[in-house]
Amino acid sequence: MNQTTDDHRALPPALAELARMEIDYADGEGIDFEPYGVFDSAEETTDWLRQWTGNPEVGGDAYRVFGQDGSGGLAALWYVRPGLPLTEQPVVFVGSEGECGVVAGNLSDFLWMLADGCGPFEAVMYGAAQSRSDAALTALAERHATTPRRPARDIVTEARAEFPAFAEDIDALCR
Repeated sequence: MNQTTDDHRALPPALAELARMEIDYADGEGIDFEPYGVFDSAEETTDWLRQWTGNPEVGGDAYRVFGQDGSGGLAALWYVRPGLPLTEQPVVFVGSEGECGVVAGNLSDFLWMLADGCGPFEAVMYGAAQSRSDAALTALAERHATTPRRPARDIVTEARAEFPAFAEDIDALCR
């Protein structure tokens, strides 16, 4: 997808607020996620996707990277719904060891997922199997979310059902 006229490089308010928060890793029992204060640049995103896939022809313009896990896996908004704002785009995770998946259908659902104690890495690796409510992240979701609160496992299941081929499509880019 080529996004040249409206680059969408400003963090939505919910992500800007998230970037100012401490996320509790809880000695490996919490959320392994570090939000960024700004989106990665278009150049950084393209370079990362080219390195990850080994494909020098792929572009990263459909992704807005906004955070990472401890091993360097990246979380991004995936601009796949043309004409809709970034907050209505799905959240994806592409890990440092080849794991990837859609983790939430939109930013609101991602906020509820975090409130339920599940980050993007945990969603891809473990399917949001455990619930561990976080008061600060719940308050953030209550301020910004436009979707109803649901357990993280339901959010992940719904997102994967809507975009079942994401991981295969990413794998197909690999050389």
